[in-house]
Amino acid sequence: MALLFAFLPAGKSDSYPASGLPASAESAKVTELLKQFPSADTTVGIVVFDRGDRALTSADRSAVADRATALAAESTAPQVVRPQFSDDGTAAILAVPLSSKAVADDVAKTATTLRSTASTDLPAGLTAQLTGPVGFQDDVSNSFAGADFRLLLVTVIVVAALLIITYRSPVLWIVPLAVVGAADGLAGKVVKALAEPLGLTIDASISGILSVLVFGAGTNYALLLVARYREELTRTDDRFRAMRTAYTSAGPAIAASGGTVALSLITLLFASLSNNRALGFACAVGVVVAILFALIALPAALAVCGRGLFWPFVPRPAGAASDPAGAGSLTEAEAHGFWAGLGRRVAARPVVVTVAAVAGLAVLTLGLSGYAVGLSQTAQLLGNPASVSAQKVIDRSFSAGLTSQTTVLATTAVADRATAVARSTTGVSSATAGEAHDGLTNIAVSLKAEPESDAAFATIDRLRSAYADAGGPLAKTLVGGTDATALDTQNASAHDQDLVIPIILAIVFAVLALLLRSLVAPVLLIASVLATFFAALGVSTFAFTHLLGFPALDTSVTLFAFLFLVALGVDYNIFLTTRAREETGGHGTRQGMIRALASTGAVITSAGILLASVFAVLGVLPVVALTQVGVIVCIGVLLDTLVVRTVLVPALVFLTGDAFWWPSKPHRSRHAASDHAATENASPLPR
Repeated sequence: MALLFAFLPAGKSDSYPASGLPASAESAKVTELLKQFPSADTTVGIVVFDRGDRALTSADRSAVADRATALAAESTAPQVVRPQFSDDGTAAILAVPLSSKAVADDVAKTATTLRSTASTDLPAGLTAQLTGPVGFQDDVSNSFAGADFRLLLVTVIVVAALLIITYRSPVLWIVPLAVVGAADGLAGKVVKALAEPLGLTIDASISGILSVLVFGAGTNYALLLVARYREELTRTDDRFRAMRTAYTSAGPAIAASGGTVALSLITLLFASLSNNRALGFACAVGVVVAILFALIALPAALAVCGRGLFWPFVPRPAGAASDPAGAGSLTEAEAHGFWAGLGRRVAARPVVVTVAAVAGLAVLTLGLSGYAVGLSQTAQLLGNPASVSAQKVIDRSFSAGLTSQTTVLATTAVADRATAVARSTTGVSSATAGEAHDGLTNIAVSLKAEPESDAAFATIDRLRSAYADAGGPLAKTLVGGTDATALDTQNASAHDQDLVIPIILAIVFAVLALLLRSLVAPVLLIASVLATFFAALGVSTFAFTHLLGFPALDTSVTLFAFLFLVALGVDYNIFLTTRAREETGGHGTRQGMIRALASTGAVITSAGILLASVFAVLGVLPVVALTQVGVIVCIGVLLDTLVVRTVLVPALVFLTGDAFWWPSKPHRSRHAASDHAATENASPLPR
């Protein structure tokens, strides 16, 4: 670890997430062609002056004119920096052309200069706010400023608290937390070192999700290993033998579950959006690092520290209960505890339990009636940053689409006709032919709708259709700009979702089939995970719409939530069913599941609550998309842990019996039948 930390090259990350559109997208073609124009290196900062709903005074207008002169000195085109006052007299705007390269090199410095210059010597009550491309880019960057540290700090506090509660030890939690923390640090370095040579960009949002995933998955694996190690310490005096038994029992489940998550994540490399590919790569690498730490560093650290690490509840073998072989018997607490009792109750009425659980999940999916995708630019950040509040002033006093940049590139020979088509298109406020280069003319189009809203997208579609229907040279006209880029990103995200989701399901099915040597079990387990996903999405959609005030989901949220919920939900399936298969050989399918639930119920519940809490931490960032992913995954993991994995899956196993393992037949010892009868007599099923 020390060598890797010391010698891995330091990669770089961007604070502002890029769109990552494929080159085939129409807006991406426009962006590429515009780079050849003389004015290619141009963006704009828009300063909005207002004093609430009150009209601007003559002193206000004079101050705005003075600020226009001052801001012109910061512009690449001073002659065009002129104030524009609204018809209702309540607001004024200044558009300040800037160098794109200068803004990209230091957007924070540029934004600070514009804000400071615009706010100097203003009359009392008159405010100046920065919006437009520069303002929004700076606010998004600021939302991630210090995000890594803030997210890491909250995550560590949450994980530490839950580990202390779970282990009831003032010492034990330090070891898994230290191991997982080291895994997170190393994963970040490995990802950044590999991303640049592979042409992938790691932005702040990806880094945040990576940390949450490594902490969540790594701590889950640690909980599973520590629980099995503690169980074995009650059966033998030799802690190294206990660790070997725990490792050989829990290790395959950890490797299989982590491998499933990594393989599911790597499917994002098939996505068309480069930021989706970057997220998949980064998180897959992070999970692999978490698995390696869970299977190499953690077992060694636990064994070296000894059983005193569990103080004050140090596990020791209790005379006859000791099992030299290292496996087999449930402890007294497990055999007569809550989870064994729950298993017996579910086994008594599996049909009722299945119907009730499925009906409950179905009710939760009703929230999908309000499902919608696509957030306007002003709805993508939590709180009320300056760029958002300034855009609201523009929406109120000017054309809502004034700050968006829609660019039409037409063949110069038909530029006048292309401009006329744009002006006649419903939803277009204005269209002006501008610069020409290499046979193409840049037509600046202003829309009436709010940037990146459904209405703006509809106008972009109408524009493109109008040019396509016109035929001839006009059919070659391209529509790009900020709204077109957002629309193409939304369409590409839908394409990625349709492509990646079936691949993920196929991978999960293959892993479960190989691990459990069954074709029935994977079908039922995947069905339970899908039910959890749709229920969580339904509840979250209802909460977003009616409680949190989000009008829709961000374009990437559904895919990311599905990916994390399905991949991580399979973890708990694997933890439970691999133990059930292990127990089935000696006790039969029915008792095997009860025993598996008794021995893993507590650890799976603890792991689920911890993972849900860790993903909820994403809500500390003021970015709606990350908050939505965190809420959906949090709710889904809780449903999966508290309902599906503890009640529904056992009920399905009890319903199907030995057919659950078809076509394989888990070896059942000759003592299984007598063990089954003994267990039934010792612990009668409640009627």
